[in-house]
Amino acid sequence: MHMRTKKWAKPELAVCPYFTDEAETKRGHWREQFEQDGPLYLELGCGKGVSTAAMVKDNPQINYVVMDITCNVLGDTRRNIEKAFDGEPVKNVMIARYDISYIEKVFAPEDRVERIYINFCNPWTKRPKYAKRRLTHPRQLMQYRDFLVDGGEIWFKTDDTALFTESMPYFDACGFELRYLTNDLHAAGVTPNYISEHEMKFTALGVPIKFARFAKKSGRVELDPVRWVMPGAFARLREADEADEE
Repeated sequence: MHMRTKKWAKPELAVCPYFTDEAETKRGHWREQFEQDGPLYLELGCGKGVSTAAMVKDNPQINYVVMDITCNVLGDTRRNIEKAFDGEPVKNVMIARYDISYIEKVFAPEDRVERIYINFCNPWTKRPKYAKRRLTHPRQLMQYRDFLVDGGEIWFKTDDTALFTESMPYFDACGFELRYLTNDLHAAGVTPNYISEHEMKFTALGVPIKFARFAKKSGRVELDPVRWVMPGAFARLREADEADEE
């Protein structure tokens, strides 16, 4: 479903002190964007930012970078952050507009990201060849490995069973250790769990939320080039994507 353009989003983001439309210039220097020296967490895709705002407000000791590709989404996120802080200065979050599939151009090992959140990303289940566009696909996970510290974690939530099941071997192949898994997050009573508008919607419909937590193993990872898409093939894949759309 196409999202209606929110004309107010770009102007509001343009004057927001914790928004950047030039994420590539921060590569290797994300920690310098914050007043405090604390853990750096990254959220990939944020929806309307309801859960993001609550998480950021509740954890002032943690620095967050929230990334999405559209100003519509980030505009909502900014408003929800402002609402959560209720006039207090916002110091522990940066919101960045960028295409996550190119995240290797935005984060470097020097950024030392300690946790990544992937919540309710597009499952890309309509056609098998679209799987390579998933935020959990090996071509993405290998990029995350580059800037995630050893032992750093990826927290993954989804309502989509196919995406969840098919992502398990992705993480294994890319050198991530499974530390926790549940096929019904709410029944398991996992805390903390910041609930997004998407999660509320599907929970109300009786759809169980799947959740898994992975940790990056140390050492070099070699992917099977026959089974998985290697990082060096990104450009060719994107050219193929463009050809498909023509």
